[in-house]
This record gives sequence, C-alpha cells and structure tokens, in this order.
Amino acid sequence: MDDVNKTDASGSEEGGRLSRGELWEWIKALVIALAVAMVIRWFLFAPFVVDGSSMLPNLHDRDRLIVNKLAYRLGEPKRGDVVVVYIPSEDRDFIKRVIAVGGETVEMKNDVLYINGKPVEEPYLKRAKDEAHARGELYTLDFGPVTVPEGHVFVLGDNRGNSKDSRLLGPLPLEHVVGRADVIFWPLADFGWVR
Repeated sequence: MDDVNKTDASGSEEGGRLSRGELWEWIKALVIALAVAMVIRWFLFAPFVVDGSSMLPNLHDRDRLIVNKLAYRLGEPKRGDVVVVYIPSEDRDFIKRVIAVGGETVEMKNDVLYINGKPVEEPYLKRAKDEAHARGELYTLDFGPVTVPEGHVFVLGDNRGNSKDSRLLGPLPLEHVVGRADVIFWPLADFGWVR
C-alpha cells in the first residue's frame, strides 16, 4: 500500500508538483497566449501615448489611446480621422488628424478650411476657433492650395499654432499611417471614443 502515489486536491502528484504532462500543457498555453498577444499588438491594436500638445484641445499630453492598426488594412483613412503616423525624418510616431486625402486640394483662408474649393466645417475646433477670433486672431494661418498626391494624406494637428504636420512635412504616404486612434483609455475621466 505504501507504493501508491499520493495526490493532493488539485490532482497533482506529490504535494502540488506538476507532472511532465501538466508542465508541458502550461508551457503550450503560455506560448499560445504570448503569440496571440503579439499578433494583437503588432497587427490589430496597440497602445499609444500622446506626447506633447499638438492635438489640443481634443487630446492632451500623456493621454493614452488604443490605436486600431487593422482599420487601414481593410480601407483607407478618411477626412477627420485621428491617426498615428510614422515620420521617418523624426524616427518616431506622431498623432494628427486627416484633413485631405489623395486627389484632393486643401487650402486654408481666413480660418476657413477649403477642400477642392468648397468650405469644410471643423466642428472639433469650433470652441478653439471662437476663442481665437474673440482675441482678434486666426486659429490657423493661411496655407495652400496643396494638391494631395494619390496614395497620400494631408494631416494637421488640432493645435494649429503648435504642430509639426503636413504644412511643414508635406503630404504623407499611406504606408506611413500606423493606424486610427479609436479610444482614450487613460485618464479614466476622459475614457471614450476619440472625436
């Protein structure tokens, strides 16, 4: 009778030690979990931390976002999308708003955005523009017209007086668009969809 293996409540032999079979199952589960996490991180979704004030008043320095990398594998950026773009000359990612897409001509005159000669509302900047106008200032200095080549986007920061964007860098190739910023997850008080 002394030769019988004793098992604990978990079913493991000898006081909680894992058998080789159980250890192998745990290793396989961990490897699969890591592989799934890597696929999600590299191909589907990624966290992003806003660095600086170029997207004020809508995004703040140190806001944490979820970036949807899959969105532009299935389609292309649209006007108004908030995107993360890779800038090779800076060797880093920036967060900006798509203002115009390939084939469109963009221009700013007297704080009015024109796409293909037609005025376009920017509701995400209404309050900031109203405050600048009350001080007798323009929120965005005039630029353009600029025709965006096919396969490119023209991006601007929402904080037009403090943003390194397509006014300086020119239209950016679609392959430099990392993904669309979809959700603010930190700070919790700002949790929600990116406007």
